[in-house]
Amino acid sequence: MDHQAEIDVRAAEIARLEAEIADLQRAAGHDPARSPFAPDSFPDLPEIAGVRFAAVNAGVRYTTGRLDLMLAEIAPGAAMAGTFTRSATRAAPVLWCQDRIAAQQGAVEAPMAIVVNAGNANAFTGRNGMDAVETVMQSTADVIGIPLTNTYMASTGVIGEPLPAERITQKLEQLKAALSPGAIDQAAHAIMTTDTFPKGAAAAANLDETKIQVAGIAKGSGMIAPDMATMLVFIFTDAAIAQPLLQSTVADLTDQTFNCITVDSDTSTSDTLLVAATGAAAMDIIQDETDPRLAGFRTALRAVMRDLAIQVVKDGEGASKFGAITVDGAENNTAARRIGLAIANSPLVKTALAGEDPNWGRIVMAVGKSGEKADRDLLGIRFGDIVVAEGGWVSPGYSEEAGAAYMKQSELEIGVDVGIGDGKATVWTCDLTHGYITINADYRS
Repeated sequence: MDHQAEIDVRAAEIARLEAEIADLQRAAGHDPARSPFAPDSFPDLPEIAGVRFAAVNAGVRYTTGRLDLMLAEIAPGAAMAGTFTRSATRAAPVLWCQDRIAAQQGAVEAPMAIVVNAGNANAFTGRNGMDAVETVMQSTADVIGIPLTNTYMASTGVIGEPLPAERITQKLEQLKAALSPGAIDQAAHAIMTTDTFPKGAAAAANLDETKIQVAGIAKGSGMIAPDMATMLVFIFTDAAIAQPLLQSTVADLTDQTFNCITVDSDTSTSDTLLVAATGAAAMDIIQDETDPRLAGFRTALRAVMRDLAIQVVKDGEGASKFGAITVDGAENNTAARRIGLAIANSPLVKTALAGEDPNWGRIVMAVGKSGEKADRDLLGIRFGDIVVAEGGWVSPGYSEEAGAAYMKQSELEIGVDVGIGDGKATVWTCDLTHGYITINADYRS
């Protein structure tokens, strides 16, 4: 047998053994194709008054019958806010939504609609990309019976392939007929690409005598180092809040949540976060920042955004470890976040997490490359409650055995004290495994 033939035989044997292991894992109740952090079921999200959902299979890319197209209809009188990718090569649907948000100044008197497809990002498609968006949005406006200016679209999937708009438009009547307040779980499934589980979160708050609800869905998994949000996030609330205040609140909370996550340091062309406030709750509208009810609303909205952001990281492509990295003692909060992201994005740190290696030297390296001020001789590092380094040197009480034992946990907390100020931030990341390579090497196959 020649050398290449021997390689082929051994590769086939490895593939057979991997398949057998996968079968045994499934028999034991573990699906190797699912994130180890996947919940047992989709959360029971509350119905948000003034919002209805529907989802179908349109075959935009997936022909196996999986849901890949969703419609959300929002009742008249709602306000919409959004944040979007800062990518210079952002997709046509992002540009469309940015224009819609920029034109909003208050509650919209007619219904609004959000159409989302998975499998095709409609990015880097030239004029064809905007033509496809305009076609889908005009058909949506006609079918739902709303102004074109009240339509929003988001797309996720492969970059550089024309969007088959007709596959979407021919499903709009079916979507309209299926609209239901309780179908948000189907919508969550329809926006997935390489996600291994649908993501949903909810929170409530009492604003004076009125209870308000917030519920949202997200998709992510890869190309996650957002300069605004994650790939796609849609959040709905029955609270009544003025559109400019909603917009500023969403932008601020995005910086505290979705701007603090990374899977692979790559910013998507398609990142879109839309938040719709229907105003259906029995309350007077929150008009400005002096309203004491704003704090309760912000707390509920932030809880949903943070929950969804963490779920995205926990479903990072190929992820087996989740890491929360908290940086203290930085020059300011912005510097702290940049240092945290330098650590979280480091391939050397991420592979150390995957290999359960307590290689704290890589954290020192990442702090140094961040470009932010740090004092080498004051630097401190912790793994959970374990003091690894202090005063710029390894702690006398630290043992490699303790560090290695800690790294075997699936959820890890890494603390870094930069030693020069009072800036603080937490960022969330995952490890880098061969599974990430496998998913992305075969993504278009």
